[in-house]
Amino acid sequence: MSTTGKNRGMVVLGAILIQLALGAIYAWSVYTGILVDAGWTKAETQWVFSAGLAFFAIVMVLAGRMMPKVGPQKLALSGGIVLGLGYILAGLFGAENFTTTFIFVGILGGSGIGLGYVVPIAVGMRWFPDKKGLITGLAVAGFGFGATLWMALADKLGPLGGGELLSKVGISNTFIYYGIAYLVIVAFGSIWMVFPPEGWAPKGWTPPVATKKNSAGTVDFNSGEMLRTPQFYLILLTFTFGAAAGLMSIGLMRLWPKEALTQAGFTAEAAGAAATLAMAVFFALFNGLGRIVWGIISDKIGRKTSIIMMMATQGLFVILFQWMAGNPYTLYLFAILIGFNFGGNFALFPTITADTFGTKYVGQNYGWVFLAYAVGGIFGPVMGGRLGDMGNFPLAFTICGILCFVAVITISLVKPASKATA
Repeated sequence: MSTTGKNRGMVVLGAILIQLALGAIYAWSVYTGILVDAGWTKAETQWVFSAGLAFFAIVMVLAGRMMPKVGPQKLALSGGIVLGLGYILAGLFGAENFTTTFIFVGILGGSGIGLGYVVPIAVGMRWFPDKKGLITGLAVAGFGFGATLWMALADKLGPLGGGELLSKVGISNTFIYYGIAYLVIVAFGSIWMVFPPEGWAPKGWTPPVATKKNSAGTVDFNSGEMLRTPQFYLILLTFTFGAAAGLMSIGLMRLWPKEALTQAGFTAEAAGAAATLAMAVFFALFNGLGRIVWGIISDKIGRKTSIIMMMATQGLFVILFQWMAGNPYTLYLFAILIGFNFGGNFALFPTITADTFGTKYVGQNYGWVFLAYAVGGIFGPVMGGRLGDMGNFPLAFTICGILCFVAVITISLVKPASKATA
């Protein structure tokens, strides 16, 4: 199906549908309690999550290189097929089996997400060069909102009610049903994943002109050129620290509040319901909303300033969360705040990559920047799981909060890039 400037809004619809399915990885915490009850350690639950994050990021580098050869439409479709098969196979082999679930959900499922994720971002920026922050925020918002959808269908969401798929059909069948759904949704969304014609621009929009003072985003760097700049490594480090804090919070958003609330005198059932509500509703919804709002903010005040604001406040929220998780109301508030800021990463880092190194190769370049997600996704959740097994969840939040403050320094050092310094 072709897309024109008159109906480029369909690109947004396709992007949201694809990301809605790819957001499956953020629904992982809804399964952790069941798996721990089945004999898994807390660290093992985080190993599957971390494997998914790592392969998501690593395969995304390959996907960026594949896109010019196979095209965005086929690449997105292949991602949906691989993701769907991963969950279907995990269900068929028995979800409670750590080894097969690690392989099929962690490695295969994460690889499928990596194949498809960059497509809506790269296609969206080509169709909306005049609103990169907004379109990127919208394109990846589905990823955050997807967690709410899949968790809501799988389990009860505390006092708000919700689905009971896990209790009715079990975790293995839930994986099978979800795998089929992921495949179908991505296939449908991929229909509109096509680039605009070469040289196309929105009516009335004039591309920025390069000057000696500011050439950011007006010169296109390929990946080899980008990797030779200090700006790339500063952006990579900043994203790594932010990803570690947010992904650790996602991995522990159910385990730590449940423990903290139980210590505060709540019953195990009430604590579990509150923890589920915090992750499945408050964190997940505001994670999706944060992607849109931070994208809009960055279009107004700039990417660098936005990242500084986001990281500084996130550091404070993550450190304070260790004391806020023992009360339902402060738990919900901080789930909102941390989720909102974490979502901003996925609107701000693709756009600062495009602003710094140009839009032409953003599909390939952002794949390299997104390796930060793999590093942060291994370090944050695994550290949190290990410290949880040692009975010290609070230390994990303190460490990741400090890393967010360090990220403020690293992003502050980023200057406009030019080919002369590449």
